[in-house]
Amino acid sequence: MFRMPGSRAVKRGHKITFTSLLSGGGTYTAPDGCLWFRVRAVGGGGGGGGSGTVSNTAGGTGGNTTFGTSLITANGGSGGGNTGGAPGGAGGAASIVTPAIGLAVLGGSGGGSGLTIATSTFGIGGQGGSSALGGAGYSGPANAAGGPGVTNTGGGGGGAGTSNAASDNTGGGGGSGGFTDAIMSAPFATSYAYSIGTAGTAGGAGTSGFAGGLGGSGSIWIEEHYTV
Repeated sequence: MFRMPGSRAVKRGHKITFTSLLSGGGTYTAPDGCLWFRVRAVGGGGGGGGSGTVSNTAGGTGGNTTFGTSLITANGGSGGGNTGGAPGGAGGAASIVTPAIGLAVLGGSGGGSGLTIATSTFGIGGQGGSSALGGAGYSGPANAAGGPGVTNTGGGGGGAGTSNAASDNTGGGGGSGGFTDAIMSAPFATSYAYSIGTAGTAGGAGTSGFAGGLGGSGSIWIEEHYTV
């Protein structure tokens, strides 16, 4: 857990501090005197699919980000496919349960992979899905791996491009993590368990192919409000 030092006054009698939770899990404790706080959470992005004629693999699913066990949930995106014409990974779902209130947004889907490529023809991979925080991994160009999702944004990894080998499959882009923007008003619990969604693994390169991009990991950002 990292809490930014100091605070900034936004108007007379009001103060805000910030806490960022960027990996792992633990317990968040509301600071003394906090009247209400805003929680923005994003799940891990799915990994991009690998390319190749055989033995290339799909990207892995991103991990779920949770706050208060089931109070706030931002699920990870699905991994991109690894066969010709396979769809990109689906975006992660999100949910908020009372007493928290706010907005829950489905993650963006990754771009679909291309068709199986003929001899002496190159193909590009699918674009990673963009979360509410952006961070999509770029689609792999010909003869190159897919780009990774940006760390802590939940962006999906890009699918791998192909070589010019016969029957070479491109990789699909990974879906992005779901996103929530929620308010917790007093009275609220003193402490909340949390877990940050991990990045979906990159799809492996097959014969004559390339690896997909790693998904972007998730995060939680907390804005704490006080009266002074």
